[in-house]
Amino acid sequence: MTIDEITENFALLEEWDDRYRYLIELGRMLPPLPDDSRNEANKVRGCASQVWLSTSVKPNGADGPVLTFVGDSDAHIVRGLIAVLLALCSGKHARQILATDAVAVFENLGLREHLTPQRSNGFRSMVERIRRDANAALATVN
Repeated sequence: MTIDEITENFALLEEWDDRYRYLIELGRMLPPLPDDSRNEANKVRGCASQVWLSTSVKPNGADGPVLTFVGDSDAHIVRGLIAVLLALCSGKHARQILATDAVAVFENLGLREHLTPQRSNGFRSMVERIRRDANAALATVN
């Protein structure tokens, strides 16, 4: 599912209960994270829940590296937030990821005002992790 499809679906849902259910459903659609990816290196710090993000980097010539992410959490809503973030960033060039304002997308979906501050901070921690990985991938090219 693309971020545009997610945004359109959020716009169609007027009640926040429906949006929560949709967010949880997005999390359920995530592929399972392999057990060996549930390690300290992939653990995202700053999240109240357990969150893991695994990053794969493929060189792509002059366009720079492409990053693919898989993730998981022990919390249903957080899995949904991961799904939104992966729709936004996974499979993209490092420069595209760095040029994307994921927090603005999060806010445009209305998630900030409807989630606890801990969940919002956790989302920001996931964004920071993805941006760090994108910067690291670019540093190997330069």
